[in-house]
Amino acid sequence: MGYLNKEVSGFLEKSSWIRKMFEAGLELKKKFGEDNVYDFSLGNPDLPPPKKVKEALINISNHADKPYAFGYMPNAGAPETRQRLAEYLSKEQGTEIPPSDVMLTCGAAGGLNCLFRCILEPGEEVICLSPYFVEYVFYLSNHKAKAKIVETNENFEIDLNNIEQAISENVRAVLINSPNNPTGQIYTREQLVGLGDLLTKFSERFNRPIYLISDEPYRFLTYDGCKCVSVFECYRNSIVVSSFSKSLSLAGERIGYVALNPELEGKEELMNGLIFVNRILGYVNAPTIGQKILDYALGENVDISIYDKRRNIMANILEQAGYEFLMPKGGFYFFPKSPIPDEVEFVKILQKERILAVPGSGFGRKGYFRLSFCVSEKTIENSAKGFKQAIDRAMA
Repeated sequence: MGYLNKEVSGFLEKSSWIRKMFEAGLELKKKFGEDNVYDFSLGNPDLPPPKKVKEALINISNHADKPYAFGYMPNAGAPETRQRLAEYLSKEQGTEIPPSDVMLTCGAAGGLNCLFRCILEPGEEVICLSPYFVEYVFYLSNHKAKAKIVETNENFEIDLNNIEQAISENVRAVLINSPNNPTGQIYTREQLVGLGDLLTKFSERFNRPIYLISDEPYRFLTYDGCKCVSVFECYRNSIVVSSFSKSLSLAGERIGYVALNPELEGKEELMNGLIFVNRILGYVNAPTIGQKILDYALGENVDISIYDKRRNIMANILEQAGYEFLMPKGGFYFFPKSPIPDEVEFVKILQKERILAVPGSGFGRKGYFRLSFCVSEKTIENSAKGFKQAIDRAMA
């Protein structure tokens, strides 16, 4: 007897890799102890939030006895938080953004689902660049739309030729993620301007805008002087969706936003739609406490130097062991090439060394595997022997 519909049953099978790694990790930790298992499977930020987050919580608790302290608020977000966020994003994006072009959401996931519900008709497509965050496919299916997977090049950069060949009248948007999960790649101004020019050409041909959606939760987390370019500067019909899960270590509080390019065609109508679906999808509005924290701590970040140090330690370990990889420019993931063609088999070999990784096929790119370095330096350093023994065993 089937208890789930066919679509959800199929999704559970496709999305099972991280869950499988989590379950495998539990078993290994029971057997060998937590300190002897090196879990790089989850992208759960482990750094403590900035001090202002704690100050905000104390301030919130001191006012908890006031009427409506945690009551309903406008679906677009508290006016004062919306105002502060617009001012912050104006500086970040290099474009003057009014509060009316910003909506607070239940994380970036809530923002993307609101956006997809507004712009997509059943059967329409959104181009996703591979490798991609696996949840994108499921979010699109929520709204009876489809992901059209387009490969990036060998360095995980935008391949304009591949995108041009994939665009049809059925494509409504292109979704990018920079810095990218899982590769750590950051798209350059030249690549984004080229993409904007391409989308302008097809928007004119089809007589309707093809949106460029930029998912940016790792925007703050860049290395070696790299910077993220604003899509608002590269293409008129662009939209930014992001969250503060990583920058403020507030992943569980679910606070994010959708920001529209001030030059976007029909932005007033789109924002009205976003505010409406933010209610009818059941989110109602971003959590009150999260918005109050954001209002107080906006502009603060976790200590990026800690992630940078971990990145360098892991890079040294992988290099010494003989792995082929590109140094991540942002985010907190490595995406090394599997030393054997079947990366699923290699991930199993890593498990024998008590190392947990996620196969690249879970992100739409076979032959690679993902490692998250939002773990302690001790965990990274103690994994060195296992990484070396795994690659030696695979190549034997």
